[in-house]
Amino acid sequence: MSKSISLFSALLCTFIWGTTFIAQDTGMDNIGPFTFNAVRFFVGFLAILPLVLLFEVKKIKTELKLDKKTFIIFSFLIGLSLFLGSALQQVALLYTDIANAAFFTIFYVPMVPIIIFLFIKKKLHWSVWPSVVLCLIGGYLLTNFHDATVRLGDTLVILGALFWSTHIIFTGIIVTKYNLPLTLGAVQTFIVAFFSYITAIIYEEFIYNNILMEIYSILYAGILSGGFAFVLQIYAQKNITPAPAAIIFSLEGVFATIAAWFILNQILDINNLLGCFFILCGVLLSQLLPLIKKRI
Repeated sequence: MSKSISLFSALLCTFIWGTTFIAQDTGMDNIGPFTFNAVRFFVGFLAILPLVLLFEVKKIKTELKLDKKTFIIFSFLIGLSLFLGSALQQVALLYTDIANAAFFTIFYVPMVPIIIFLFIKKKLHWSVWPSVVLCLIGGYLLTNFHDATVRLGDTLVILGALFWSTHIIFTGIIVTKYNLPLTLGAVQTFIVAFFSYITAIIYEEFIYNNILMEIYSILYAGILSGGFAFVLQIYAQKNITPAPAAIIFSLEGVFATIAAWFILNQILDINNLLGCFFILCGVLLSQLLPLIKKRI
């Protein structure tokens, strides 16, 4: 039952991330990327905080009684990874299109198992590698990347994918040690909001009226993506290891394409449909093949 809840959490989280690509792109018409992220993640923090006070405030002392230092270190690393990943992705959208950004963002799918294999020395089920290949092929077909031009912004997205990878890995480590998903969600969103605000006041104009003009994009990207989706990710990784989790999260490209078709009336061609199929196959392989060995 707990594995089923984790899978549902991962899928819902991925759906929110995928549909948020549109809000991220349209939300910078009147404000800069760091201003957008500062307000977006602070809204996410405010959305999660009441839930922390309601459900976890009594558990915090008990959970942190034995090892508070490790929680603080990993919370900071998770928050910093999220700040760098989201900042690079947001800035990149100024210099590249959504298709390129979506394709290069899912480079975290191969990065996660490679980092785990090289640096953590943890054995991975063999199904991870073909699943990763299928997801990358699917991402390529899904975004019509073959019709796009590689831009400088794509380098930022690839660098951002590295930090999305560390975010997934660090989250996978901390959720096995502490049962504080809401607290961790609130802490990481506050860290991102704080660093984004500092950067925004240095490099951008933080204008209240301009922020209000993007309020709908900010509320969607803040409450759902910046807040609840990252909490859902933490719930998901309670029972799903980082490498298979990264493969499931690659479905955000599928959901982004469907959202663009539904909301922006973009046409789904045969390559897009094949891309969805390859990613779905990759996700299913990563989840089902390990179960076959257990039953045998």
